[in-house]
Amino acid sequence: MTHEFGHIVGGMACGATLTDFDLAPWRMPYSLHSPDPHPLVTLWAGPLLGVAVPFIGAALVRKRWAWFIADFCLIANGGYLALAWLSGDRFLDTPRLLAAGAHPGSIVVYCMVTIGVGYVWFRSDCIHFLGPQPSGGEPCRAPERRQRVS
Repeated sequence: MTHEFGHIVGGMACGATLTDFDLAPWRMPYSLHSPDPHPLVTLWAGPLLGVAVPFIGAALVRKRWAWFIADFCLIANGGYLALAWLSGDRFLDTPRLLAAGAHPGSIVVYCMVTIGVGYVWFRSDCIHFLGPQPSGGEPCRAPERRQRVS
């Protein structure tokens, strides 16, 4: 949701006209802009805000479950761009980014950082929430990777 909302905000910020969109979570969300005078801004706003909004929310909420969601969004946005590149489907973000003039290296760096960091952090979250429960009913605490308040 935050990823697609990022495309909508990015398009609005650079003067694109939103012609159609669907944010229903049970379908593949999309947004169409035409004309779009700055497609790179519109396209990059999706993965950038798709990570930034959940992280800002988690920093404000300061709960471990919020970081779980933010970390999932981190790995999901990077994974989406990587898989979209591999699929080559011209309607997905990565081929559209490349067609709009994005440097392939910028996409590679984004995917490596988000997938790499996202994997480590999300794995820690999964261990924390899904790990074995001690007899007292409290979940086992995984080592903290950064300062968070539960």
